[in-house]
Amino acid sequence: MKKPTWVSLLLALLMLSSAALTHALTPTLRMADAQGLFQLEQMVPRSFGEWEVDTRVMPLQVDPATQAKLDKIYNQTLGRTYINRSGERIMLSIAYGGDQGDNMGVHKPEVCYTAQGFTVRDGQAGALDSGFGRLPVKRLFAVAGARQEPITYWITVGRKATLPGMQQRLQELRYGLSGTVPDGMLVRVSSISGDAGAAYALQQQFVRAMLQAMDGTARTRLVGVFEG
Repeated sequence: MKKPTWVSLLLALLMLSSAALTHALTPTLRMADAQGLFQLEQMVPRSFGEWEVDTRVMPLQVDPATQAKLDKIYNQTLGRTYINRSGERIMLSIAYGGDQGDNMGVHKPEVCYTAQGFTVRDGQAGALDSGFGRLPVKRLFAVAGARQEPITYWITVGRKATLPGMQQRLQELRYGLSGTVPDGMLVRVSSISGDAGAAYALQQQFVRAMLQAMDGTARTRLVGVFEG
């Protein structure tokens, strides 16, 4: 057989092998389908500890164009403002997506706030003592005119909380290699304050109280499973 024919056969075999490998590694099991239905509105309590929903104040609202993008990414969203007995307020925003594959990545607060005219700075990775384990979080400081808003947020991919960026992508890849399409959460808490340190401490108190008031299944959806 002539050499060009052998080359053609070899190329054809390589192409078939590549196609077969791609098919084998394509995730097919959706975690969202296996975990059952839930509603954020019912899952997150409206009152817990010294906190209750304050219906007079709404969290940051996005413009219609940004909202249209979010509607494509997420299956459910929840936005509330809570107030405690001292009159301090925390804004809570949660977004859930049933498919955290490459085409359904989370929409980070850095993007949302910037789109609303905020200057976002001081992006720092950290950890929040949740009372159940150390939760990897990112902290931001957003400013628009006289409004100063310290922000704490985290992302869950499947059953694990992770920092956005490389750690998030690695977690998605681990699920993908196991044939699973993970679901995901983005949870954001923020407050209006020029004292970022005091605001982050208050946000941690709020998160701890909220998680303590939730049952194990709901809590795992929100923060994943802690190791060790």
